[in-house]
Amino acid sequence: MSNPSVSLPPHGGILLLDKDEGWTSHDAVAKSRRAFGTRKVGHAGTLDPMATGLLVLGAGPATRLLTHLVGLDKTYTTTIRLGIATVTDDREGEPTAVADSAAVAAVLANPAQIAAEVLALTGDIEQAPSAVSAIKVDGQRAYDRVRAGEAVELKRRPVTIHEFEIAAPRAATADDGTAVIDIDATVRCSTGTYIRALARDLGAALGIGGHLIALRRTAVGPFAVTDAGTIEQLMSGARAEVLEPARVATALFPELRFDAQQTLDLGHGKRVNVGDVPDAKLAAATNPDGVLIGLVEVSRGRTRVVTNFPTVPNATEAGGAA
Repeated sequence: MSNPSVSLPPHGGILLLDKDEGWTSHDAVAKSRRAFGTRKVGHAGTLDPMATGLLVLGAGPATRLLTHLVGLDKTYTTTIRLGIATVTDDREGEPTAVADSAAVAAVLANPAQIAAEVLALTGDIEQAPSAVSAIKVDGQRAYDRVRAGEAVELKRRPVTIHEFEIAAPRAATADDGTAVIDIDATVRCSTGTYIRALARDLGAALGIGGHLIALRRTAVGPFAVTDAGTIEQLMSGARAEVLEPARVATALFPELRFDAQQTLDLGHGKRVNVGDVPDAKLAAATNPDGVLIGLVEVSRGRTRVVTNFPTVPNATEAGGAA
């Protein structure tokens, strides 16, 4: 690939991108490939086209870190609309049920009931993902089955809602004049949580239906959207928040600094004695210069390489020809 607008560090990097509404995650990856001049770009979790906010991408050798980023907790700001249920559980789907104005008014007049149902959806819960999702059912995407007219109900699965904080519910009016309730919320949750499904379930629990009308991802683990650049800034070269692999790995795992010989041994997959270092499922192994050379498991004073990172990346991984 030619004419990159952004210079990729030799060891690759993790890109923090603030996705605009309307872009798919695939669009963001494709644009990033062009910006970096390499096909070796991947993401650590998608965002719906309607949603905005933080996408974490990996480029070059740093794509090896993405597996360890996918499982990080996510934080969102969102607006939930109560009074209308939709087929997609968000504003882009056709309404499937509309509550009468008296029922909506009764819920609005009882904020304690809303708070109680929000609390019931906080903590360790079982959640059925939205039917219009990329989850496969017997080899076919759920959203394809829904579009074909099939009624799809996905199995519930465990998720954790660490935080579900709401602002004061407010009366609102939908575009067609329907009386509804809008609630701004902040949600911090485990990976795999569907915020659309959270809106759906809150509306169902209150007996008037609900869906999502706005969603913004503000954080993935320790990484914040305030530190991210936009796709337009990336393509123009004006701003690209590319983090060195070592900076990312040491933000997630304890760091172990190795000398030159130990670095060589780790590169060959050998176990290295580290003395009385506490056991760790994963630690960030860095060389004397602070460059990430791998992720290791530490057990009884010895390391085992889990993921190796090349200290001299080849041309295909670093960028350029692909």
